Amino acid sequence: MTAQLDDAAGSAVPPTGGGSAPPARRGPGIRRTGTGTPGPSARRAPRPPARPSRRPPARPAPRSPARPAPYLLLLPALLATAVFLGWPMVRNLLLSFQNLNMKELIQHLTDWRGTGNYQEILGSEQFWRVTLRTLVFTAVNVVLIMVLGVLIGLLLARLGKKMRLTLSLALVLAWAMPVIAATTVFQWLFDSRYGVVNWLLDKAGWHAMAHYDWVGTQLSTFSVITVLIVWQSLPFVALNLYAATTTIPRELYEAARMDGAGTWQVFTSVTFPFLRPFFLATTFLEIIWVFKAFPQIFAINEGGPDRLTETLPIYAFTEGVGNLHFGMGAAISLLTIVVLLAVTAHYLRLTLRQERHEENAL
Repeated sequence: MTAQLDDAAGSAVPPTGGGSAPPARRGPGIRRTGTGTPGPSARRAPRPPARPSRRPPARPAPRSPARPAPYLLLLPALLATAVFLGWPMVRNLLLSFQNLNMKELIQHLTDWRGTGNYQEILGSEQFWRVTLRTLVFTAVNVVLIMVLGVLIGLLLARLGKKMRLTLSLALVLAWAMPVIAATTVFQWLFDSRYGVVNWLLDKAGWHAMAHYDWVGTQLSTFSVITVLIVWQSLPFVALNLYAATTTIPRELYEAARMDGAGTWQVFTSVTFPFLRPFFLATTFLEIIWVFKAFPQIFAINEGGPDRLTETLPIYAFTEGVGNLHFGMGAAISLLTIVVLLAVTAHYLRLTLRQERHEENAL
């Protein structure tokens, strides 16, 4: 009872008047009048302006030392690359400056020739003819691969679920087939006596093609090789393009359709600009893959007839292993790498220039 009375007395507001106790404080700088409203003293006094701090500027925190864990994780891959790629390249470079034939190989002799192998190769008309042939062969295959791969990829994006699954499975199976196995199948398909292609052409009315020799001329041999390489490369381009199209927002297609854009306009204004990095990267990879193609060409006709279908990899193998001029073959292989680097560097420079031009246009 006593505690309740004390609480009630503490909460009551004392009246104003002489001899009475001062009003209770309700907060810092706030006093109450007899009527219960805040008086003039309730206003806070203006604060003085803050003085500038004399503390020295904070020093940046010292950087923590680099952790060795990422480099240790990269170490196995770097060692494997150095052993399986770096060391053979060094050995090949040393061989390219030697006159290494069967005699030197058996007797373990080292006959340094200096730059004689390179001078002989660069002064040979055969090397430049093969180089031009390789560039044309690469360009034709890459164009066909990219055009057909893009069309199949766009087809996958438009098909239903079951048909898309069936076509994707067929592409994966073609992609998974080993190179030599696929080349052997194509040899049987284009065989002059028992080939399915000749049989189908004969049944279709082209009776002159009944026993046609597909590897008898330069053009027909390159045609078979081109069909084989394009068939092996299409799955990579088509499946990657289809996967890339799934990242394009559907609202862009709907907006283009509402603006009256046709199929070609939708592709050029929506699909192609959005997938430009994919096209650039895929084209770059296909240039490398087609340029260094070896098993398909060698297994079909070993660069024949009369060495008219030799590309730079076949030319290096024929001169090095076939003719037992190992130093010459090593020099040709290094020149092949130089030509490939020049082609890819030119392509990358054109790509970067185009991207810079587009950025400036925006």
